[in-house]
Amino acid sequence: MPKITNITVDDVRFPTSKDLTGSDAVHTDPDYSAVYVTVYTSDETLTGYGIAFTIGKGNDIVAECAKHFFPMFIGISTDELENEIGNIWYQCVDHSQLRWLGPEKGVVHMAVAAIFNSLWDLIAKKNKKPLWQFIVESSPDKIINWLTFKNIEDVLTKDEAYKILIENQKYKEERIKKVLDEGYPSYTTAAGWLGYSDEKTVELCKKYTSMGWKHFKVKVGLDLEADVKRLDLIRNTIGNDCFIMVDANQQWSVEQSIKHINAYKKFDLFFVEEPTSPDDVMGFKKIKEAVGDVRLATGEACGGRVMFKQFLESGAMNICQIDSCRLGSINEILTVLLMAHKFSVPVFPHAGGVGLCEYVQHLCMIDFILINGEKDNKFVEYSDALHEHFIYPCNIKNGHYMPPLDHGYSIEMKEKSINEYLFPNGNYWKNERK
Repeated sequence: MPKITNITVDDVRFPTSKDLTGSDAVHTDPDYSAVYVTVYTSDETLTGYGIAFTIGKGNDIVAECAKHFFPMFIGISTDELENEIGNIWYQCVDHSQLRWLGPEKGVVHMAVAAIFNSLWDLIAKKNKKPLWQFIVESSPDKIINWLTFKNIEDVLTKDEAYKILIENQKYKEERIKKVLDEGYPSYTTAAGWLGYSDEKTVELCKKYTSMGWKHFKVKVGLDLEADVKRLDLIRNTIGNDCFIMVDANQQWSVEQSIKHINAYKKFDLFFVEEPTSPDDVMGFKKIKEAVGDVRLATGEACGGRVMFKQFLESGAMNICQIDSCRLGSINEILTVLLMAHKFSVPVFPHAGGVGLCEYVQHLCMIDFILINGEKDNKFVEYSDALHEHFIYPCNIKNGHYMPPLDHGYSIEMKEKSINEYLFPNGNYWKNERK
């Protein structure tokens, strides 16, 4: 039986700040980056890959943190890993010393996500299935043991979660067929980065409408007048049959949020994302009460399940945006999906950065098949950036994510890309310093 023999981590950074891909009101010059973890086993044909996503500086800090967990896994067999991954996950997030640096959020939690993303990739490959398929074909008894309900049992008990999983089993085969045939709908951020010129924005809006997208997310937040002008430009380009959502990326105070959102109402917004601090549950609730029927979305920067618990229980979010790398991988993502289902809040996974689209395609399939059963008027973020660096990039047809069919979690990078963009000694970064 194969055993884990070694784990490595690479700091891979892409210079997206050069063309302002990914730019928003707060992150004006992001370099999309990956903390890239590789898990080797005694079987040379079985290797796991995983990332945590960052935007440049600090990527090395998450990578360094991940190294402190590696000795915990050396020598574990792949069978033990699969059978005990719930317990192993909690041993990491509840490490008696490292947890102090979170706990269960921040750099430590992102490091855990990178490691466990690679371990879930390994488990799926061991079972010769794409990750989404491995998860949905697992029994409720097996799945429930992957999860922890510590600090969320007051809103979701283990028995409640188990009941949700059991109730949805009878629809599983029908739902699998549906996503294989139809895919899962997406919205695009690719035309809406804040740093893009008006000309580029118009060009991209036309491009993506012609490719089947009807939902466009636009970055806002630096200047109200400029935002209104830009939204007017986009609305005139995409027409009234398409939908606009805006994302302020945490830029405003509560009072500013109310002022700006009310100024945007004429554009018939689909939702407003992260108007203020992602930790301010009561602030979101105040905004929500003040702006009427405008839906508020948040979650990409929620550090763990406990933050989601508060947003969901208080009614402060209308749309739940899980992130595949901010949360502690599949083990924690599943608990958030279950909580969101209990509170009837739709899940719109956050993507757009390097590798996130490759990840979330699995998450939306899991949510639909295993838990929720709804995908009408639900959308997963998509950005057309950096997919060329992955061996198994996501597949989009008519604005829909199609289920990945290759084994694993779809995140293995091309060796050429790693060699080029490894920081600081990859070919690109060495030449940049000259």
